[in-house]
Amino acid sequence: MNQRLKLLSEWLTEQDISMCFVTNPSNVFYYSGFLSDPHERLLALLVFQQEEPILVCPQMETQQVKDAGWTYEIIGYSDTDNPWEFIATAIAKRKINIHSLAVEKDHLNVSRLELLQSLYPNASFIRAEEKLNTLRMLKDSKEIDILRQAAELADYGIEVGVSEIKEGKTEMEILATIEYELKKKGIQQMSFQTMVLTGKKTASPHGNPSTDKIQQGDFILFDLGVVIDGYCSDITRTVVLGNISDQQQQIYETVLKAELAALEASKPGVEVGKVDKTARDIITSAGYGEYFTHRIGHGLGIEVHEYPSMSATNNMLLQPGMVYTIEPGIYIPEIGGVRIEDDVVITENGIETLTKFPKELTII
Repeated sequence: MNQRLKLLSEWLTEQDISMCFVTNPSNVFYYSGFLSDPHERLLALLVFQQEEPILVCPQMETQQVKDAGWTYEIIGYSDTDNPWEFIATAIAKRKINIHSLAVEKDHLNVSRLELLQSLYPNASFIRAEEKLNTLRMLKDSKEIDILRQAAELADYGIEVGVSEIKEGKTEMEILATIEYELKKKGIQQMSFQTMVLTGKKTASPHGNPSTDKIQQGDFILFDLGVVIDGYCSDITRTVVLGNISDQQQQIYETVLKAELAALEASKPGVEVGKVDKTARDIITSAGYGEYFTHRIGHGLGIEVHEYPSMSATNNMLLQPGMVYTIEPGIYIPEIGGVRIEDDVVITENGIETLTKFPKELTII
């Protein structure tokens, strides 16, 4: 049994939980090595205290499971089968008394919860998220190597985008070129919908690209990431086309100062909330506090947003192996917005910044 499964089994034993029923594809991948989007079909990993685990997947994917290195039992089912009957039979063969189950309550839908309850009506259901998230939070050297590669390609995506800026070009034209060039590099999937935003639309932290054209004096904001071997990157850069106003320059320099300070504050043993507060205090003291409308960042790994939440109220201490984003921003509807975002990993002595595209004010 691999170390990740072993740690999960040990937790089940410590807490006297009969089984962990894992359905989030990201968690299934973390523990099994099998990465899949099952759509409406059931994908599940069953982990026990002592017995070997079971992976449940559509029959058409069983060979891929084996190719991913899974050496334990596989329950493969066709579209006309009832996989829940197969699950109940497999557990019964192991002669396990299911008195409690750990499930991902934020992921497991009501229909599947009711099916589990019908199989084990006397069992209690325990939230598994905190333990699963904690185990995934500290990345090993192999994971960090993959995240470095993902960050390098995110840098390349920004490089392509900036090189395509020209008055009259649309957001979607530039976005299409970015993704096309990344596809040529072998990227199969972006971490999320790529954002190329111009003008006042940059004041929307999660804006939607369109056929709007770039104009002189516009902020142009890029937010993108790629998936490499199941791991995500996430970078934001903001540039200006042509002349820049004094207020635009002040906004940019304030965000950059806040981002650099938050990077400097990131060290082992520092509270997560201090990283947020460090950046927020700078933006607030410059008079833009009300325009910084989100947390300083988020955990990064198999999912683009994962544990921990880098919010001002989080008193968790930073530890070596944590990977997260730092992304302060100022968003003023009538002017536009600036966000600067990097991916970082906590090391024994400080941080390594994975994304390296320059972030000094760039005027095209």
